[in-house]
Amino acid sequence: MFSGIVETMARVVAIEHDHTNIHFTFTCAFADELGIDQSVAHNGVCLTVVRLNKAKKEYVVTVMEESLRRSNLGLLRVGDYVNVERSMPLNDRLDGHIVQGHVDQTAVCIDAHETDGSWYYRFQYDSSKDMIRRGYFCVDKGSVSINGVSLTVCEPDVEGDKGYVSVCIIPYTHEVTNFRYIQVGTVVNLEFDIIGKYLSRLAELLK
Repeated sequence: MFSGIVETMARVVAIEHDHTNIHFTFTCAFADELGIDQSVAHNGVCLTVVRLNKAKKEYVVTVMEESLRRSNLGLLRVGDYVNVERSMPLNDRLDGHIVQGHVDQTAVCIDAHETDGSWYYRFQYDSSKDMIRRGYFCVDKGSVSINGVSLTVCEPDVEGDKGYVSVCIIPYTHEVTNFRYIQVGTVVNLEFDIIGKYLSRLAELLK
């Protein structure tokens, strides 16, 4: 489990295709502190460390076809940056919200601009009545994870088969995460609030 409070960014060093899987080699500031089998969220996707090169501060994770289908990791190229967060200790503060590291789907940035020192982003994602019944939706002032960053929802909307969500980013978050690279057309990962999913599913079962 994660909190959506990004620790740093990791850079893609190498990409190796293996049947339907992809092995990514990353480097980041805490790579020499990792252990085999440790969980790390990459753009919000929980992945397991499978190999280490602590001398080079590099580590390898494997992404399965299902995760590639639901996330933006398959779009990564050598040199790209992802947001990374190690799993949250049970005795730590929950500074963000409960993030499972199970990305639901991708969204596309349709607006990005600076406003009075902060940054405004609006994203569009596929939606349907069935997805909403299963909890894949946003509520105003609720929580959403975008590329692994815990954020407060503003201006949520659904029009036809498209959902919309906006977020505002403070300068610090813009500087230390890969939101600094997001522009119109950029594909990001979405994880909707797990509490909303449970409540939606319960409401369906109790009908």
